[in-house]
Amino acid sequence: MLRRIRNFFLFWGFNPRIFVYNIIGLPWFLRDYFKFRHKSKEYSDFHFGRMHPVMADKTDTNGNLADHYFYQDLFVATRIFINKPVKHVDIGSRVDGFVAHVAAFREIEVFDIRPMYLCNRNIIFRKADFMKPDISLTDYTDSISCLHALEHFGLGRYGDPLNPFGHLNGIESIYIVLKEGGRFYFSSPIGPQRIEFNAHRVFSISYLLKIFEGKFTVLFFSYIDDKGELHENAELTPDNIKTSFGCSYGCGIFEMIKN
Repeated sequence: MLRRIRNFFLFWGFNPRIFVYNIIGLPWFLRDYFKFRHKSKEYSDFHFGRMHPVMADKTDTNGNLADHYFYQDLFVATRIFINKPVKHVDIGSRVDGFVAHVAAFREIEVFDIRPMYLCNRNIIFRKADFMKPDISLTDYTDSISCLHALEHFGLGRYGDPLNPFGHLNGIESIYIVLKEGGRFYFSSPIGPQRIEFNAHRVFSISYLLKIFEGKFTVLFFSYIDDKGELHENAELTPDNIKTSFGCSYGCGIFEMIKN
């Protein structure tokens, strides 16, 4: 319920968290401002420009470690470093997180439906719609990743064509591109299965295993729970599969090989 209320306010451009921090922080901000100006009277190397209040950082942590992207990006990048594939291809994952991590130690080829305007010698970009299987890319790579991306396919959020079967088309494309025995690193939101249009789909683990069946074999499964804690190499027991590890909006991380 709290998440729904927060998303409602964010839709209208209002961030309740920042609002509360600003109200609470205004007295100490003004106190600090005038105190600093007084201390700066004998130091004239900098003139005072416009005010730019930032209230939340004084009491916040030094990073949001309870974020899906932080854990999954670092975790999967480490797995790729360990496995040392000949070629690694990514489909739609976060460029300023996972892709950047991998590019720090090796070349990575990125496919995305959106344009990318950055230059890095280890990042090769190709604009493509992975809802449309490309036979010319058959057996193209021995390693592929798609992290927190497939759940968006076909919802139109990123300018992609509307397609209720977009996630299934995406899996088929990945299967075609990956060589036999190649590794597939995949993550998505997990919990009671639903579409939260047009943000994303949330998949049940049982459904994901069903669409992977016959195509991929799961080597390792990890997940991030609703509290933001990472659980590595979790056991996919029948009960855990049925309940999606009790997650409402968690993140499942699969490492698989192509059959």
